[in-house]
Amino acid sequence: MFPKKGNVFPSADGEVRLEVSYRQTIAAALHRELGDTHRAVKTTMRWTGASERTAKNWIAGSHGPSGEHLISLLRHSDEVLIGLLILAGRGEAIVALRLVEMRDRLEEVREVIDALIDSDGDKPKSESS
Repeated sequence: MFPKKGNVFPSADGEVRLEVSYRQTIAAALHRELGDTHRAVKTTMRWTGASERTAKNWIAGSHGPSGEHLISLLRHSDEVLIGLLILAGRGEAIVALRLVEMRDRLEEVREVIDALIDSDGDKPKSESS
């Protein structure tokens, strides 16, 4: 019988245990996106409906979210989504996500350029000075 120390076993090739990597991945993603302030805890609580202690545990990396809380984090945080895709070995999905983000940003830039051109009679703002 195994001692009551948890239910995660190291892999045969000695890789880091998934549970530890998972907790660390969530914590690092939340740190990158929200920082280390109390506001990070409050934002995490608002995103997920979790208690303050629970949010602090996720940010500290001592525990990881499960179920509905994880889905809420994925819904609100691109950093958490990317971290979990990397952990799952699904890097190709990150490329697709980044392409969509770049397309959206390029569209915003195009709209700004069009507005600048239209507002100055087909001349860019820098030429009208």
